[in-house]
Amino acid sequence: MSKADQLGAGRFGGGVRPISARRQAVAAATGVPTDGAAAPTELPPHRISLNPDNPRSALGDLTDLAGSLKTHGQKQAITVMNRDTYIKANPEREADLEPDTTHVVIDGNSRLAAAREAQLTTVKIMVSDDQGTTSEEILESALVANIHRQDLEELDEARALQRLLAIHGSQTALAKRLKRSQGWVSQRLALLNLTPDLQARIREEPIDLLRAVGNKPAEQQEAALEALKAERARKETAKQERQSSRKKDGTSTRQGAGTGNADIGVSSNAPTQAQEAEPTTDLSTTGDSQHGSEAAVPEPRSQASTTADELTLAEGRQQLKRFPYDDGPSAAMYLIHKMPPAEFNKMLALLIEHRDSRTAPTG
Repeated sequence: MSKADQLGAGRFGGGVRPISARRQAVAAATGVPTDGAAAPTELPPHRISLNPDNPRSALGDLTDLAGSLKTHGQKQAITVMNRDTYIKANPEREADLEPDTTHVVIDGNSRLAAAREAQLTTVKIMVSDDQGTTSEEILESALVANIHRQDLEELDEARALQRLLAIHGSQTALAKRLKRSQGWVSQRLALLNLTPDLQARIREEPIDLLRAVGNKPAEQQEAALEALKAERARKETAKQERQSSRKKDGTSTRQGAGTGNADIGVSSNAPTQAQEAEPTTDLSTTGDSQHGSEAAVPEPRSQASTTADELTLAEGRQQLKRFPYDDGPSAAMYLIHKMPPAEFNKMLALLIEHRDSRTAPTG
């Protein structure tokens, strides 16, 4: 005998199933026809029992959902099982079901409770008796539906995953069943390892950081969380400072381009300190070996001479194409405006010393 023959109607509620003596008695008491009838597509909310194994620890405030149901109507059907089928798989749960009901919610506890609060006369349902033949299979159907819909509270989601883990045996198998990564499962289960104090602060602290510290020893979790928060704040501050600096640099460049003053516009990569433009040619190569080891100057480039007039910043010009090695006045003007005073003085002292050494009498 097939599973469908054993359980009656399939997932989408089609077909006719035999009626048990219990359901005949319920039908007589409630007025809901069952003898040879197809599965219903609507039922009064009070004929459906909430699921005792609802993965939510609390239904919470249903005001908004009830208002939406009343204003816009029910968009998604509630998945239910026949009461008899549910009890057959969960005999120990019969006393926990609401009295005088014919079906049990598998997926849609919140919607059912909101429909009652909105005082709807009927709700749309989908009868699906093939959700499972054991309590574990039915529980899995309810948990998987809630997890995929991503509307569980963080701790409720973690507890649901823990119950599913007991069914599947390993995080890898559970991840495969949910079509998620093993890391996704592990991170969410980590919340269950948090200290009670940190669990109580789940709504206040960054959830990703709480998951990151959940697998640490309890006595280290608080300190680890504070360290992660401080590191995140430091990175955010550094990011904001970089953005602010870029904005200021852009404003300064635009202002300098329009003034035409002696502050020569240069590339942001131009050296601002003496050590950034390290010497590349020893003075001994110029024929003066006496002081060749003391100082050096950048090697001149073999290009046409650049005059001081050419260095005057034209309107809209942003960068100096090359350093004016062969135009002393222009080079001096550039360094006067661009080099920090302390470094400029060091350079000037070396230049004077070099000049005096070249003009000193030899006899």
